[in-house]
Amino acid sequence: MFGLERVCMSSKGRNHRMEFSKSDIITWGKRLVPVLLGAAGGYAYYHFVGCVSGTCPITSNAWSGTAYGALIGSFLISWSEPRRENDSKERSK
Repeated sequence: MFGLERVCMSSKGRNHRMEFSKSDIITWGKRLVPVLLGAAGGYAYYHFVGCVSGTCPITSNAWSGTAYGALIGSFLISWSEPRRENDSKERSK
């Protein structure tokens, strides 16, 4: 549908095409969006609040502020996914 496909090489040198389904794209999108939003938020915090003296380890540099925001965004991924009842039952056995 989206024209996204990946070519994988097998051990014998043959090309195999793997097509991404719509559910794969949605799953990766749900994982990627919070990280990108966190990175944008980290950069925005650096830009608008920042640290004038340069002694703040996170907000004194745009790269570290963006990386820290992306890290915080990645933490939101696990909180936004609902827990399945089967997973908790299997762990208790």
